[in-house]
Amino acid sequence: MIEKIKNLQTEIKKFKANNAAALAMFRRQFIAKKGVITALFSDLKTRPLEEKKTIGPLLNNLKNTAQKKFKALAAQLNSANAASVPAFEDLTLPPISDTLGALHPLTIIQTRIIELLEHLGFCLAEGPEIEDDWHNFTALNFPKNHPARAMVDTFFISKNPAISLRTHTSSVQVRIMENQPPPIRTISLGRVFRNETISARAHCIFHQVEALYIDQYVSFVDLKATLSHFVRALFGEATKMRFRASYFPFTEPSAEIDIDCRICQGKGCKVCKYTGWVEIGGAGMVDPNVLKNCKIDAQAYTGFAFGMGIERIAMLQYKINDIRLFIENDLRFLKQFVALH
Repeated sequence: MIEKIKNLQTEIKKFKANNAAALAMFRRQFIAKKGVITALFSDLKTRPLEEKKTIGPLLNNLKNTAQKKFKALAAQLNSANAASVPAFEDLTLPPISDTLGALHPLTIIQTRIIELLEHLGFCLAEGPEIEDDWHNFTALNFPKNHPARAMVDTFFISKNPAISLRTHTSSVQVRIMENQPPPIRTISLGRVFRNETISARAHCIFHQVEALYIDQYVSFVDLKATLSHFVRALFGEATKMRFRASYFPFTEPSAEIDIDCRICQGKGCKVCKYTGWVEIGGAGMVDPNVLKNCKIDAQAYTGFAFGMGIERIAMLQYKINDIRLFIENDLRFLKQFVALH
């Protein structure tokens, strides 16, 4: 074996690699796990102790020689490749422009919202954009004569059975409640569709985020504390917030959430209709009928839910006064958000 090690030493020192293929062949032959040096180490294990003491140092030296040779060959090859690249001769030429892309502002806001709510223990859930009547209306306590069930408000795909584009992401919450026993702490986020006239303040396609928390002894105080923390973490500690009594079929009691207008700083503008306040969403305690529809014991469990439009949040966050900009894909508008990620 000693003679074989000496021959390999000579072979390694004389080896030349003029290209990447030759360098790869050197690695496979001498350094790789199936290479000749590894095989010699395996053979050494079967030799007597005295022979190991003699051959071991020689074999380690051979291994070190092979590794140093590989590094030297790789460095030599990289230098040769770098030297072969032609240098620019005309240094007066203008540089090639960098066309760095940008995340969409709605994507930036969605990521931030998910981050904040996940920090509070909520888990993200997703559901279909095409929904049946049960998940979109009936399970959520919508009466048969509710305006949302009419074609003037909802995009129906078929009337019998009633299949439509979802009008809110609450349908995802119904699916969670049907398939998961309490405690439940979930957020649903995605596109929703409503048959509305497109204007600077409204669109027929927009994005919603909704949160749901169901457990024992959940109260309106928990809802207010959660929303207060969320709003101030999103908009800043100085943000003013207020609750107004409202009505939603799936919550009782219900409230709408307003914050001071971020565009005019509460002074009054078109976005806040000169009131200084802008509604950002709705909230309330989950109606017991909704819990019963989803086979949850309304005597043992209570819960709260809140939801808001992501476009409205983005408008306030970035002081944008026209919701249509989010869907028009105007690069002049989108490039303004490159620095935000």
